[in-house]
Amino acid sequence: MLQGPVGPFFAYLANDLRIAGATVFKINFHGGDWLFYPTKCVNFRKPLREWPAFLEQFLIRNQIDLILLFGDCRPIHLDAPFVASKLGVRVGVFEEGYIRPDFITLEALGVNANSTLSKDPNFYKRIKAQSSDGQHVGNPFFYAMVWAMLYNSAASLLKPVFLNYRHHRNLSIFDGICWLKSFWRKQIYRESEKGIQDFLTKNHRDNFFIVPLQVGNDAQIHAHSRFNNNHEFIEEVMESFAKFAPPEMLLVIKQHPLERGYSNHSDFIEMKARRLNIFERVLYIHDQHLPTLLTNARGCVVINSTVGLSAIHHNILVKSLGEAIYDIPSLTFQGTLDDFWKSTDKPDLGLYRAFKSHIVDRTQINGNYYRRMPVMHLESGILWT
Repeated sequence: MLQGPVGPFFAYLANDLRIAGATVFKINFHGGDWLFYPTKCVNFRKPLREWPAFLEQFLIRNQIDLILLFGDCRPIHLDAPFVASKLGVRVGVFEEGYIRPDFITLEALGVNANSTLSKDPNFYKRIKAQSSDGQHVGNPFFYAMVWAMLYNSAASLLKPVFLNYRHHRNLSIFDGICWLKSFWRKQIYRESEKGIQDFLTKNHRDNFFIVPLQVGNDAQIHAHSRFNNNHEFIEEVMESFAKFAPPEMLLVIKQHPLERGYSNHSDFIEMKARRLNIFERVLYIHDQHLPTLLTNARGCVVINSTVGLSAIHHNILVKSLGEAIYDIPSLTFQGTLDDFWKSTDKPDLGLYRAFKSHIVDRTQINGNYYRRMPVMHLESGILWT
């Protein structure tokens, strides 16, 4: 095991694997890793340039059959598939669920744009769709907040022990303040945004486009799209909307819930909207019920967010501007963004059901990294099949 999600999930999973008869090793890279996996582990504290050779020797010495890691675009994880392939070692990559919040993702070799899932619609048309709903997990936000605060604090406090480590995101004890700010802002937006959902769903049903933003430093943006950040994405969408969308349409830009405490794009969106003369047609929202909005929207524009898959589920047209596993002909709009605004196409729901059935069967596990399901015979609290 290399780096896992924040929290104790990898420690719980290791116990499940030991019960099943496996011998498990864990490599830690900073204090946050160590906090949740402090025993039966190896702490790598050397410079990153020494990591591939260290990993190769570790795999040989301990006769490793399988590497498990979370997120295939982290700097310390980029070398793992190449080293593993030399030695015939398999790689399993965990990621947030393609279908959330009730599933987590586990794929061989890579996830998201690195996934080996087919992009051929004919492949899925040959599949008989099965029921793909799992046990409901519940909202994991509070648990994710607690684990993240502990993880970041431990990484910051133990930095002198892991001096050579460089994280793929900001990793500071002050991140705890951002999580608290997120919780506080959630209460504020609950009051300040009252009435917006009714305004959209009753007064503008089928006359607005929803644009869900993503976590600003997510690999989904910087590794699997041509955008460097959310601002570049917002700018391109707003400029196209201003020129080509029907004048009665609204553009609804929704903040990602995990970004609530870190960023606010109000000033940027307002400045851009005024410059494009669409200020009265643009809304920037934070905490509205997304499934309700999707049900009533005309369409959805994403980079590669899993919200796109949810939008297809609600039978609205999606335009993906990044590399998304579901960006498949007949599932998403394949034309230009400029043409998207006037399209009356709908996704092929039969194809969607087959696609969802296949990815749940091959890549999804019922459960959550941050909130355990009540499965008492398994420590990780997920449903293995």
